[in-house]
Amino acid sequence: MKFIALVILIALAQYLFFTVQVGLKRGKHGVKAPQTSGHETWDRLFRVQQNTMEQLVIFIPSMIAFGMYASARWAVLPGVLFIIGRQVYYHQYLNDPASRTPGMAMSLLSNAILLIGALIGLIVKMI
Repeated sequence: MKFIALVILIALAQYLFFTVQVGLKRGKHGVKAPQTSGHETWDRLFRVQQNTMEQLVIFIPSMIAFGMYASARWAVLPGVLFIIGRQVYYHQYLNDPASRTPGMAMSLLSNAILLIGALIGLIVKMI
């Protein structure tokens, strides 16, 4: 479970980085709180941060459950895929939101593997 904790903490550090970027660019681009839109670059950063938060709600509990009921060792692979997918999504979304599909697909695939794997592992252990 140590590696699962490490992957989750790296994902949270990545999310913190996205959050800090939103805060720093808010002033640079003149998007005053509590506005949630304004400059196009800031809007893109904000959407990356918000979408990542939405994905973390699935990722973190699924990662833990996969490690508990399926395999702690194998949970690391989709976990790392998630982090890479989020970074790809970040870069693609900032450059051209229409090109975000590969990064989003990596994140969704990771979450699907973790969630389905955790469910199957739990059901098998319950039988």
